[in-house]
Amino acid sequence: MTSKFECRCARDIHTGQDSMFDAWLFSMMIDNNIAHSMNPQFIASPEQIRFMVAMGPDQVYLPCEDSVFQDIQEGDASGRLQKMYNRAWRIIVRLLRSSGADREDIRRRLIFCKYRFRQSIATTTLIPSRLVKRMMTLAFFMQGVSELWEGRRRESCARQIQMLESPMLAQVLGAVDRGELFGDMGAIHSRLNYLELARKMYLSIMSRPWLESLPSVIDVQKGFEAAARVSAPLELYFGNAASKLTVLFLVDADGGLVLDLALLDVLQRMGHRVILAVKEDFHFYAPTLTDVRTDPSLAELRRRACIVQSPAVSKNELLRLLREHKMLIISDGTQERMNLTRVSVTFARAWKEADLVIAKGWRNAGIFLRTSHQFTRDVLCYWVDDAGEYHVEARPRPATVCKFSERDIAAHADKIIAEMRAARDAGRTVMFYSCIIGSIPGQTSTAVKLVNAFVTHLRQQQDNMLIINPAEHFIEGMDGDDLMFMWERVQRSGYINIWRFQSVEDVEEGFRLLGRKVPPIWSGKDATYSTGCTKEMRIALDVQKANREMQLIGPDPRMFFRRSEYGIGKYFDATIN
Repeated sequence: MTSKFECRCARDIHTGQDSMFDAWLFSMMIDNNIAHSMNPQFIASPEQIRFMVAMGPDQVYLPCEDSVFQDIQEGDASGRLQKMYNRAWRIIVRLLRSSGADREDIRRRLIFCKYRFRQSIATTTLIPSRLVKRMMTLAFFMQGVSELWEGRRRESCARQIQMLESPMLAQVLGAVDRGELFGDMGAIHSRLNYLELARKMYLSIMSRPWLESLPSVIDVQKGFEAAARVSAPLELYFGNAASKLTVLFLVDADGGLVLDLALLDVLQRMGHRVILAVKEDFHFYAPTLTDVRTDPSLAELRRRACIVQSPAVSKNELLRLLREHKMLIISDGTQERMNLTRVSVTFARAWKEADLVIAKGWRNAGIFLRTSHQFTRDVLCYWVDDAGEYHVEARPRPATVCKFSERDIAAHADKIIAEMRAARDAGRTVMFYSCIIGSIPGQTSTAVKLVNAFVTHLRQQQDNMLIINPAEHFIEGMDGDDLMFMWERVQRSGYINIWRFQSVEDVEEGFRLLGRKVPPIWSGKDATYSTGCTKEMRIALDVQKANREMQLIGPDPRMFFRRSEYGIGKYFDATIN
């Protein structure tokens, strides 16, 4: 890339500063198939990515380590980047050769894959993990590969159960040095929880090497001692028995699901809620949604956990499931190393509702720790490096990131409901005004001024009426999902007498009050243009069934239902179907 502009790390990427760099960056994102505008059905929108990554309005997220981005930017595939490309090729060769297919067929496919491999790396813009995914897709034209690996994962789960039930492991897991236990019963109980958590986390990360070569008692003891020494970050999150968290757990390509579940059982016994994110489809030993549904070894898991099938569950539905179940199982929507640009809406919402993300394995550690990007939730990584050293490291979210819990949002809604209740008790009429706020990109501030001017005018015209204006209750840091959740609670309270939806005439009157002509971008706009208002019309019609005397004012309800579901995290609309 020949440009005067150069980013030293991924967090420095800001578009709009250098046209040559912007063009190269967009081309690189197209090469990696992570540009939302080119494939919006499968690639996360900027709003969805901001559920997970703390970014400014002109920043871009890349799913790779800073060092990888540096190598790609320099365009030199002779050093570290080439080694990673070569590793990707070796993975594909092993995958094909282990398929058990006809030898000549394997040879023919290897030649084809090699041709595509050379073509792919010629630009030196491919992120190595995306190269693996691309080559895996080619390799999967071979029939039987997926079924072969499904069998391997089932065999691995069965062996993990045997290992977990072995008397030797049970004895070492349960052994406690009495000198470590001191204080009152509460302190001792917390210490025992911490030791069990640290040991089962280490057991989880050692699932593959210990299955390949069963450890001795001495090996297990040394491993658990090492785990206790480096697991101090666990105290930060799990040392307070009164603090109950929602934990999102990310699996690893080395597998180990049964031992992961032993770790998650400890968290549940401590009172925490768990969301287990598995893979959508084949990614080596990483458990998939199909494995969870069909593996006989996981029958007990299916009985005590709720499997969420939908790739785009709503915020309301996710919160309901979290209230009803201690453990949810979701798919991250991918079949590759963790890539936040390709995850499902359900995964993005699970991330947003979590208090802590626990990421297993060195691959996840690279994505979350060796990048300058910051994340909207605390991330705790644990892994074993090439030298066999065990690590546990936490990455807190930046102080500028706000997390609104269900309780926080409900409290804001209940404050508005209390105002409505008091007005009704005083004999006043309550009106709710549904209007365009963020449905026109770049026009949010104009929309707020417009609705404030119009509602002020309405209040002057109407006697003894409380008018709820959403623009007056905006809370800094809340996204579209949070606001829609808050307003639905208000709207279903039963205290609304009149529900008014913004009309074209309202818009025209609002601009007249502002002393302006109606701009072209606002001409003909009313509440039917807004996906948020469309959702609110559905709620209004539902509420009216229980409250027949509630009056609806505004455009014909039939005119609303042209639009798709509310876009994740957006203030503006999803497109008309």
